[in-house]
Amino acid sequence: MIANGKSSRGEEKNKIVTFHVKEEAILSDFVAKKIGSMSKTALKRVLSRGQVFVNNQVKTQYDYALRPGDVVAVDFAKAATGLKSSRVSVLFEDDYLVVVNKSEGVLSVATERQEEYTAFRVVLNHLKKQNRSNRLYVVHRLDRETSGVLIFAKQKDVQMLMQRNWQRDVKSKIYYAIVEGVVEKDEGEVHSWLNEDPKSKKVYSADFDNGGMESTTRYEVVKRLNGYTFLKIHLLTGRKNQIRVHMQSIGHPIIGDKKYGGSTSPIGRIGLHAASITFRHPITTKLMTFEAELPEKMARFVSK
Repeated sequence: MIANGKSSRGEEKNKIVTFHVKEEAILSDFVAKKIGSMSKTALKRVLSRGQVFVNNQVKTQYDYALRPGDVVAVDFAKAATGLKSSRVSVLFEDDYLVVVNKSEGVLSVATERQEEYTAFRVVLNHLKKQNRSNRLYVVHRLDRETSGVLIFAKQKDVQMLMQRNWQRDVKSKIYYAIVEGVVEKDEGEVHSWLNEDPKSKKVYSADFDNGGMESTTRYEVVKRLNGYTFLKIHLLTGRKNQIRVHMQSIGHPIIGDKKYGGSTSPIGRIGLHAASITFRHPITTKLMTFEAELPEKMARFVSK
């Protein structure tokens, strides 16, 4: 490792360069200033590949706020992933995991009835191009209608480790949602038990223990709009359709979500996005955070 980033540009391409933060700064500006010759496009690519670390944690958010005492490392040796898809992009890849940003309308994995374009199939095809013997395993899922951060494992034992220790090792799951109506409370929490109807596949919420899956969702108002509310949601448990059901239960269904009470669709999609996840890597034990920017349609709507 090169102390304080003192190296030639040629050396940087094959090594990890570290920098010490002495005053508050934005991550992208800080790295651009330190590296010097890197274009904005190249910088965005380095961030999206998970090549930038702050205090040993991967950071992909370009506007992440740095503080004095932070240590920033840029791994120039990390190879490009090579995955090319307009609907699934790689945020991070190592020997054990692949973390992607999935677009809305894309299944995480194929269902029993549907063998179509899925995030799983896109990533598996990418891995097969590297080595035909490569495999891929599902760690968790996102609804077809939900965009955002999704994790896959490259090895069966890694998948099992993550799933077994999910509640312990996943420290934070942040979503953003646009819901119908104006939410009056600045923050709140929904706690209930969820059951799925086996025929309709629709999930129902009960305020008492009826044998369903106990679930908790915490939310806070980011912005109140004209007849809508933009929420930041902390997912404390990860049940099927949990956020969608809980928002419906408090009288504020997510826009575009006809299945769970939504009556308007101002952006032509469900207004739900898995923005970030923080978890401890199952092998290296490093705490890692991955973020997916708010999709254009949602960002444009809430900026009005």
